[in-house]
Amino acid sequence: MKYVTSQKLNQMKTVLLILFLSCSIVMHAQSYTQKWNDLYQRTEFYDSYGRMLGYAKYNELYKRIEYYDSYGNLQKTESKNNLYNRTETKDKYGNVESTRSYSQLYDREDIKDDYGRVIGCKKWNDLYKRYEIYNSNGTMVGYYKWNDLYQRWEYYEM
Repeated sequence: MKYVTSQKLNQMKTVLLILFLSCSIVMHAQSYTQKWNDLYQRTEFYDSYGRMLGYAKYNELYKRIEYYDSYGNLQKTESKNNLYNRTETKDKYGNVESTRSYSQLYDREDIKDDYGRVIGCKKWNDLYKRYEIYNSNGTMVGYYKWNDLYQRWEYYEM
């Protein structure tokens, strides 16, 4: 049996968090929760009513994260592009939907569409200890906050 080191597990959780952040803009409920499932080795996404919306798993063979709906149908994939130093999100057919890369100038992670236009960004807020999500106009649309009691990330829409 192959064991995952805690460092690798934390890296996988961080990558899954970033992916979930980029996906959250299209969801329509008040708040969302993501939880790590040790049994299935995946991150599961729930709406504010506790219904599972889908899950994400890391595929060792292809070195990418794969997103599935609650029925197990592949929705999209995300992988690191080392040549351009960015993370690419592709639909289930392999077409690039968006990219994410860190901007040192603005100290944030920019999310761009397939044409390279900035459609949003994610930035850490030290004061509130949360990741804030902004749209292309610079308006905050939501944020992620760690819930110590339940040991999970929760998304709150503005």
